[in-house]
Amino acid sequence: MAGAGDGARAVKRNAALLALGSILALSSALVVAQDAPESLLPPGFDKPRPAPPRAAPAPVTVTKGSTSSGSSSVSVPVVQQVPGAATPVAAGLPAGVRIPTLQELEAMSPDELDALLGLKPRSDMPPAARRSLKQVGVLADYEGGLPAGALAQQSGALVRAALDGNKGQLVSRWGHILLRRALASRLDAPQGMNPADFAASRAALLVRMGEGDAARAIVQDVDAGNYTDSLTRAAIDAYAFTADITGICPVISVQGGARKDAEWRVLRTVCQAFQGDGAAAMAQLDRMQGGKVWPEIDMLLAQKYAGAAGKARRAVTIEWDGVSEMTPWRYAFTIATGLEPPAALMRGAADRYAYSAALAPMVPLTARAEGADKAAAAGILSSAAMVDLYSQIYAQEDITGDWSDRSSLLRDAYTGETPADRMAAISQLWDGAGNPRVRYSRMVLTAYAAARMPVEDSFAGQSADLVASMLAAGLDGNALRWAAQAEVGSLTWAQLTLAAPGRGNPVTSGALESFYSDDNSENYRKSRFLIAGLAGLGRVDQATAADFASKLEIDLNRQTRWTRLITQAADVNNPALVCFLAGVGMQGDGWDKMTSVHLYHIVSALNRVGLGAEARMIAAEAVARG
Repeated sequence: MAGAGDGARAVKRNAALLALGSILALSSALVVAQDAPESLLPPGFDKPRPAPPRAAPAPVTVTKGSTSSGSSSVSVPVVQQVPGAATPVAAGLPAGVRIPTLQELEAMSPDELDALLGLKPRSDMPPAARRSLKQVGVLADYEGGLPAGALAQQSGALVRAALDGNKGQLVSRWGHILLRRALASRLDAPQGMNPADFAASRAALLVRMGEGDAARAIVQDVDAGNYTDSLTRAAIDAYAFTADITGICPVISVQGGARKDAEWRVLRTVCQAFQGDGAAAMAQLDRMQGGKVWPEIDMLLAQKYAGAAGKARRAVTIEWDGVSEMTPWRYAFTIATGLEPPAALMRGAADRYAYSAALAPMVPLTARAEGADKAAAAGILSSAAMVDLYSQIYAQEDITGDWSDRSSLLRDAYTGETPADRMAAISQLWDGAGNPRVRYSRMVLTAYAAARMPVEDSFAGQSADLVASMLAAGLDGNALRWAAQAEVGSLTWAQLTLAAPGRGNPVTSGALESFYSDDNSENYRKSRFLIAGLAGLGRVDQATAADFASKLEIDLNRQTRWTRLITQAADVNNPALVCFLAGVGMQGDGWDKMTSVHLYHIVSALNRVGLGAEARMIAAEAVARG
């Protein structure tokens, strides 16, 4: 039995034939005979009763003064003109129009038939369901998003520069979380910026940050009929990041042949396969493979993916010999077809593939956990998401080795018989990390286990790491239980002084000196971040801050174009613009790329526009990881 796709194709082809028949009738009055269908009526009922003869029309009299040359009593026939036509319709086809042959119609794709018949949709949504571009985003202000009109009066050029100029890698986990929230908010476009282009810039930055799911949600909030070139590009990247290959098909269906690049042609053909025209799509992919449109490995992966649709299923063998690098669509087609990319290619691959793996449900759990060791520190995964992932690993009896052992340690961190047992399990998870970034991801993993640890002198040596772990998940209330036990001038004290929701007394110079004397970080980076955070939050008086900053040879009042912009954004109480500019100032692959001046202005601006919680968490994280 023919499938739904075959039926739709047949309907379109029949419509094309009917249209062609009408054209031929106008041009040559040729009637194409068809076999009459068999009658289902009883004998005698298949011949309709003859119609009664029509009465002759009454004559029309032309009166004197008429343009007719006859006498006033001469009758002339009346010819009724076609409504809306200025002149009678002329027979024949317009010059240059060629009628496709039946063979050409058979070979046409559904998109080509739509174009022939003028059925190409202008939108993927019916008129009643089309969405306005007034505000684009997925997080309303009452859901935690930023105010919708925050950017409405801002310069589009400034906003575009802040978004497009950000490479997406931020030193701060909490800075990443804040910027993601700002980018996902439902916002009015700034002045002079097309709303679709504004959505494109946000989605593109989210992809660079490793937030493929959020980027996909942004592009899906715009109807395909309203896409611009930049939004189409951002959508392609978002769907590649999430390995949602057919997700781009509605856009391709509306855009059609708007693009001619190899990537678009391959994706358009893959979408054709999933629209019910698998045989023609596979044939087209074969032709592309012969024409070297894409690299051989990518064409094979596309054929394997498209071959899973409908009746066109075929076995495709994937050979990785000679492949030296991983690319976004190469990775997307690989995991979408249930394959695992070669370990040799992934060892030197960019972090974006680890972030993608951490969020991809089709990837094996151990590969997801390996990606999560990077994604959690970056801010992509929450502590709860990490615990859920390790719980799935623990429940799988066929998973053995290191990841099974780590999932067991996490269970012991929560269910150990004594606090000492729980602390030992937590410490093993931290100390088993291969580098500081992975260690911080493990702190994110153990945040809720750390919150359950009792405040005892026996754990004072681990209190700084316990507090850092809790603050990584925003558990400031639990972390502050250690405030009474924390020694003034210690790393534990410094984090809690910054993270506390409110502090009445300013920090003294003696406390700063005590912290400085025990600071063994490179170039006293932790001390620099401490004074920058305290000054930004207003928790140290100006004279003390100036003296301590002078001792560290830093000038918190130094001005640059960026510092002036973020200060002005805070002056006018614009949280969205402050977040975008803060993201620009937090770029880098480690806290050694952050300056104390940038940290001071970021914390100060965020605190002034009502984002004090994020300012506190960023300042405390800086001291913990500096």
